[in-house]
Amino acid sequence: METDIEWHKWKQLLGKAVHTARALGVSDKHIEEIAYRIGGLLADHVDPGNREQRLLKELWEQGDQSHKRALATMIMRMVDNDAGRAGPAAEKDKPETH
Repeated sequence: METDIEWHKWKQLLGKAVHTARALGVSDKHIEEIAYRIGGLLADHVDPGNREQRLLKELWEQGDQSHKRALATMIMRMVDNDAGRAGPAAEKDKPETH
């Protein structure tokens, strides 16, 4: 599994997964459960590829089950909100408007 991925691309990938799950009729509650389980798998088996992922892993390791569920839910909401936004590289190429 490739973990050396830019932060904004990682968020976009997860955001697309959330949107796809919703399009297939998966409830937010079930998506949050999946996010919680995936968070555990990533924390246990994948070395973070960037500093942001490292921070998430460290936060995950400090939490109990309720903290981990809350973190998974917040990450799900973050990537869902960011899914339609362009990353920093796209923002640089965007013409300025005044």
